[in-house]
Formats: sequence, structure tokens, C-alpha cells
Amino acid sequence: MIRFILNVLWFLWGGVFLGLGWLLAGVILAITIVGLPYAGAAFRIAGFSFWPFGKEIVRRETGVASGPLGAVLNVIWFILAGWWLALGHLLVAVSEAITIIGIPFAIKDLQLAQIALAPIGRDVVRRD
Repeated sequence: MIRFILNVLWFLWGGVFLGLGWLLAGVILAITIVGLPYAGAAFRIAGFSFWPFGKEIVRRETGVASGPLGAVLNVIWFILAGWWLALGHLLVAVSEAITIIGIPFAIKDLQLAQIALAPIGRDVVRRD
């Protein structure tokens, strides 16, 4: 029940815009040939952005994206978009952490900053 309440509060106070932003980024990336490898990651991050509580980010152990190709794609992502997206999440997390009520939201923003740095080779899974 607590997760549901936190997800609703997150969604109402910015999560909807954050998730829609990641969805839009995923659509734009999917349209371009160069951005196609990043589109799936953007859609995964969008799902996490809408309802983050009860989910966690894990590293993939197998697959093409978990090897050297994934590392190269993450370096390109970091240079072009990852660092400023992570910086934005970090600044929001600091402002949320100032209040006691905002600490759970700050933790989720820090997780979003982490996945924004290097999204290739990561998955979002439900935590029970």
C-alpha cells in the first residue's frame, strides 16, 4: 500500500512529465537509425519514471548489450546525453532530500541519474 501511495505522489508531482519526456525521447530515437539502439532503453526508463517504487535497476548478465558493444554505446550516450540528464536528476534529488518527506523521491531520482548515465545493458525489474 505504501508503494502505491508513493507511486501516485511521484506520478502527480512530476513523474507523469518525466515519463512522457522519456517516451518522447524513445519515439524520436526510434525514428532515427542512429538512435535506434537507445530507443529500447528510453522506453524502459520511461516505465521506471512513471511508477518507480517497487522496481529496481539491474545490470544484464547476457546479451549483445552487456558486452563490448554495450560499453561503446554507453560511452556515446554519456557524451551526447547521459551526463546532463544525470546532472538534472542529481539536482532534483538534492532539492528533494532537503525535506524529510522528499527523501524517498530523492533516492528514486538518484536511481534515474544512475540509469541515465549508462542505460544500455540495464533492465528495470519488479522488486517484491
